[in-house]
Amino acid sequence: MSAPTLDRPVGTTEPAPPPRATRPPVSAARRRVVQAGWATSSLAGLVLGFAVYLPALSGLQEQHSQAAAYKTLRDQFAKAVAPTGPTTDGAPMAMLDIPALGLYETVVVEGTTGRDLMRGPGHRRDTVLPGQHGVSVLFGRRFSFGAPFARIGELRDGDRIEVTTGQGRASYVVNEHGDAGHPLTDQAKDRLVLVTGDSDWISSSTVLVGARLLGDTQPNSGTRGALRPTDKALAADRAALPALQLWGLALLAGVTLSTLAVRLWHRWAAYLCAAPVLGMLLWSCYENAAALLPNLY
Repeated sequence: MSAPTLDRPVGTTEPAPPPRATRPPVSAARRRVVQAGWATSSLAGLVLGFAVYLPALSGLQEQHSQAAAYKTLRDQFAKAVAPTGPTTDGAPMAMLDIPALGLYETVVVEGTTGRDLMRGPGHRRDTVLPGQHGVSVLFGRRFSFGAPFARIGELRDGDRIEVTTGQGRASYVVNEHGDAGHPLTDQAKDRLVLVTGDSDWISSSTVLVGARLLGDTQPNSGTRGALRPTDKALAADRAALPALQLWGLALLAGVTLSTLAVRLWHRWAAYLCAAPVLGMLLWSCYENAAALLPNLY
């Protein structure tokens, strides 16, 4: 029987493992720099996300609102109960067709505040409904939330505009263009005026398109809504600021709870649970931030 082999000479001891390298303690100044970097990166990410939300994602929100409003208005047309006078904020009240711009069956809602125009073109509440005797005014966004009026400056004299309400279909023909410095001068009694912002950036003025009614007018309801400061062109909804602050606090609380969940729970399970909640909170923040911008933007 052979003797066992030895890995080291008899009488020697196994060398001790080398000591592990330890990280030097992080100084308070370095910690503050790292925290400031994270805060700056997070803020930049929020701003970048808002820059993506306005031209792209807000359009999805407008499409969803339009689909729901279209279904409601078609049902009201079928039952002959569509509005023929002032109605509630954001309620669908007409369908707009501008063939020259490829705009068909676009639902017009009541009101011209920033939140109303998130749903589509809006009817200024202190004017008559399209097709009725008098001047009817429609506002529409130029850049965000689907930008339904982005191209109205391309309309030419003679182009047709069709509007369908609970009283029937009204046809208008474009005959005039203007802006804040050059107001429309047509004195025709039965007209339609389209209004939007003058820039794809933050608008500082307006673009106007006037059209004359063709054919007979529909009877007026006899009442008109009262114009509020937030209904005016380029007005911002300052009332959205408190809501934005509350949603911002909710988002901060959600991020804090999600961070704790990642550390104390299963990481991927925490991510899956937190993502839709944080997405909803962030979307609400962006929506209220958009309400602080000019309503025609």
